[in-house]
Amino acid sequence: MLLLQAQQVARHFGADILFQNVNLDIKDHSKIALVGRNGAGKSTLIKMLIGETKPDEGKIVTKKDLTIGYLAQHTGLKSKKNVIDEMLSVFAPLKKMENRMHELEEQIATADSHTSKEYQQLLDQYDQIQHDFQEQNGYGYENEVKSVLNGFHFTEEYYHKMVADLSGGQKTRLALAKLLLEKRDLLVLDEPTNHLDIDTLTWLENYIQGYDGALLIVSHDRYFLDKIVNEVYELSHSHSYHYVGNYSQYIKEKATRLQTEWKEYEKQQKKIHKLEDFVNKNLVRSSTSKQAQSRRKQLEKMDVLEKPEDSEKGPRFSFKSDTESGNVVLTVSDAAIGYDNNIISQPINFELNKRKSIAIVGPNGIGKSTLLKSILGIIPFIKGKATLGTNVQTGYYDQEQQNLHSNKTVLDEVWDEHPNMLEKDVRSILGSFLFIGDDVKKLVHNLSGGEKARLTLTKLALQKDNFLILDEPTNHLDIDSKEVLEQALTNFNGSILFVSHDRYFINQVADTVLEITPEGSKIYLGDYDYYMEKKAELEAIKEAKEQKEQIPVSNKASQKQVDYKQSKQLQKEQRKLQRLIQAAESDMEKFEELKDKVEKDMTLEENFSDPQKMNELKEKLSEYTDNLNAAEEKWTELSLQLEDL
Repeated sequence: MLLLQAQQVARHFGADILFQNVNLDIKDHSKIALVGRNGAGKSTLIKMLIGETKPDEGKIVTKKDLTIGYLAQHTGLKSKKNVIDEMLSVFAPLKKMENRMHELEEQIATADSHTSKEYQQLLDQYDQIQHDFQEQNGYGYENEVKSVLNGFHFTEEYYHKMVADLSGGQKTRLALAKLLLEKRDLLVLDEPTNHLDIDTLTWLENYIQGYDGALLIVSHDRYFLDKIVNEVYELSHSHSYHYVGNYSQYIKEKATRLQTEWKEYEKQQKKIHKLEDFVNKNLVRSSTSKQAQSRRKQLEKMDVLEKPEDSEKGPRFSFKSDTESGNVVLTVSDAAIGYDNNIISQPINFELNKRKSIAIVGPNGIGKSTLLKSILGIIPFIKGKATLGTNVQTGYYDQEQQNLHSNKTVLDEVWDEHPNMLEKDVRSILGSFLFIGDDVKKLVHNLSGGEKARLTLTKLALQKDNFLILDEPTNHLDIDSKEVLEQALTNFNGSILFVSHDRYFINQVADTVLEITPEGSKIYLGDYDYYMEKKAELEAIKEAKEQKEQIPVSNKASQKQVDYKQSKQLQKEQRKLQRLIQAAESDMEKFEELKDKVEKDMTLEENFSDPQKMNELKEKLSEYTDNLNAAEEKWTELSLQLEDL
């Protein structure tokens, strides 16, 4: 069933057009993402769809009695109640129904006659209201409220706190929790993942996947969109485009569409130029004038295609190191992090090798940013140490952007640190980060969050360090900027250690995940998806062990047969891992021998005096070293898996 439809909708600002020719269909159970560049008008379109404003052209058609829930950006819940009462207020009709049930129970219990017509009417009323109460989850709504509150990290200690006393982020989370409980026909969410940590996001994704109503979502969290949506509408200046599938499928389909559009556009442009040349050359000649006029009419009737929209300029981040570091870039040994001798996580142990990228994950408040600052020496370790390798040059992206000077202009912020650069070169690099023309004269304190992020990245790119330490680098960036940053970091010839809550970004950039918990650190040799799969697998093994320990004595005889089967399966897994470990050990020995041979060859005089041979040997040495490191990492991962079993 069609819930809402936008038909040829447009928004004008005087003579300027924000968007036009927008068509959008929302059916019951639709899960839709609305995407587009910053400033494309997504929030403006949403306000039209929910009836807050009217379109300048076209119309919005909705189903009769359609109920819409809307969460705007940075909108917090306003209430004079405490948290639990505010959430329970959603179920006021059920509470009223429950009170009526109790009244009827009392009337039935005190009735004088059990055979009268009035008594039968009481029973009928009670049966009907009890049926309705049960159908609407009357016996489970309080548990549902507590479950949703718990999902948003509102534990029992928050239940009787006044909503007005909560922080801005907590009020936003509570507003979303209430919307989910209200179960509207259509839920419209504008950046719902702000203020949510990864655990809460994971819970929300699982909850929303089972949501009965329709969803329309605007979000910069591409991982969230991948998990939730099955349709994407892209909003642009002159069109809306509809794609079936999640965000990743949309990216692929869009690339295919743009490729086709460019081919058609270029083909038509060639035809136009050919016709124009013929007209210009032959219009004044009497012998070919009629043919030229015919071509001109053909040009006038032609429906000229617009230039495809990816011609709009986006940022062009690039990171390149001028120097090579040693093979081991960073070693953190038996570290404890925290403040004022209050340890929040220990022991932390890990090693980062050349050209590798590690993402640090963990719950909010566990000290991820603190760990970065301790490695940099900004905050001392309570215990342990961090050691940088040979020839390591460190560049740091601070999410608080404290290395920016608020009273400088954008141009001076960069130029003062690189005074030997020509002004045109400074302007050129700033231009590649979207600071065009008079933008470079803006004062830093007047910049938006996204502009400050791009300016910080500009400075980082100019340092040409071989080890980047990044603290939430995607904060404030739009999706296009995130994708360009991902590509730049993927192509970077140095090493990366970063903290991010952007799971899509982690998947694109990281080859290793370092999880921080109060008990210390644990390494997962893969991207974010691998980390989640491995955690789920380890959790399942832990639960199985706990269940086994709880088996009553009477069941232990029958359990022996189960234990035998599990033991056989366990042995099979262990043998498989042992074979893989042996293979990794063989690879390690092989590449160690090859590496030693190349190093010896490099000391021979006939090779040492031949630059070409030395370059070939250096390439081989680099290749064998990388292969050896990969084999060692594989051996470590497999050994940890065997240890877990």
